[in-house]
Amino acid sequence: MSNQTTSFHTVVLVVAAGRGSRSGVDRPKQYCPLGGKPLVRWSLERLLNHPACDAVRVVIHADDVAAYAEATAGLALGVPVIGGATRQESVRLGLEAIAAEGGAERVLIHDAARPFITHELVDRLLAALNETPGATPALRVVDTLCREAEGTSPAPIQGDAVARDRLWRVQTPQAFRFEPLLAAHRATEAEGNESFTDDTGVLRHQGHKVALVEGDERNIKVTLPQDWQRAGEILMSMSSIRTGFGYDVHRFAAGDHVWLCGIEVPHTQTLAGHSDADVGLHALTDAILGAIAEGDIGQHFPPSDPKWKGAPSWKFLDHARALVEAKGGVIEHVDVTLVCERPKVGPHRPAMTARIAEILRLTPARVSVKATTTERLGFTGREEGIAAQAVATVRLPAE
Repeated sequence: MSNQTTSFHTVVLVVAAGRGSRSGVDRPKQYCPLGGKPLVRWSLERLLNHPACDAVRVVIHADDVAAYAEATAGLALGVPVIGGATRQESVRLGLEAIAAEGGAERVLIHDAARPFITHELVDRLLAALNETPGATPALRVVDTLCREAEGTSPAPIQGDAVARDRLWRVQTPQAFRFEPLLAAHRATEAEGNESFTDDTGVLRHQGHKVALVEGDERNIKVTLPQDWQRAGEILMSMSSIRTGFGYDVHRFAAGDHVWLCGIEVPHTQTLAGHSDADVGLHALTDAILGAIAEGDIGQHFPPSDPKWKGAPSWKFLDHARALVEAKGGVIEHVDVTLVCERPKVGPHRPAMTARIAEILRLTPARVSVKATTTERLGFTGREEGIAAQAVATVRLPAE
């Protein structure tokens, strides 16, 4: 089939219609958070960013329309397909929906519960389609295998160890030429055969060959409660550490208090600014934005916008925190240094530390607030204003 008769060269179909009853969570696991964003979103973002993938379509359960819309907000996915009673039926319905859009030359079928798909794995699968109508990633079985006896607990081993030669652990995504896979699903459905647990079985049942390609140990499927911890560990191992620096200055004006690091501190003057002029939180917000390469505080909260007039600066810091979480990141540590002669920061430092920790949802042990003077030198030494410096350390998942 050529590009002239199909809408897509390569399309990905992500199957997200399952209930995830074994995963130990109170809702479908694909919509539960991993590293700050829904499990399903990890694979969707990676597949959408692959240069060879022209489109991504998702099969969902009829009860999950709202959850799916929230989890995939902002992604170019098209209208989701409502799945069937089994995974096999859900895939077939997804393939029919792609056919209704004009079809494709190649299709990748992926499980929503496998968040760590890599571009390299997709490349290996697509390359294999040059030789065969289907390909699946797999890993050789290296552990000793055995069978358990029925009817007892704990179950004893039954019989001899299972020979592991030529045994593989199959993963997804699986890659196929579109027309043979669609035809195989249609034929198998016509037989009334719903016994297959993956699409290679459907294709092989109709007489086609499927190639094995090297899988990836990190490409786990979140199935059991303990898999969430393992997924978190993999995510941590794939992450990178970023550091951002922030600096801010505000001059004094007539008043009777200043806002510093989220705390109202009595003083003989106030700090002038469009918002509440919290110099400490402004510097810290810029440090976090810098760590995730999201510009500066003025881009997100322009002083020319009247709606930020007198706004509490904790809202700015909370916004920066939310941006980190939206990227699947974690704020590891923050450090703020206030530069002024007065007011004295020492008596208020524990409250400042606690307030920043509250805004950033950290423990106080991950927050440092310090103060220093310039020995009466410069504008801070002349008590014309207050300056602040901040450093933020953020852990982001690998792209």
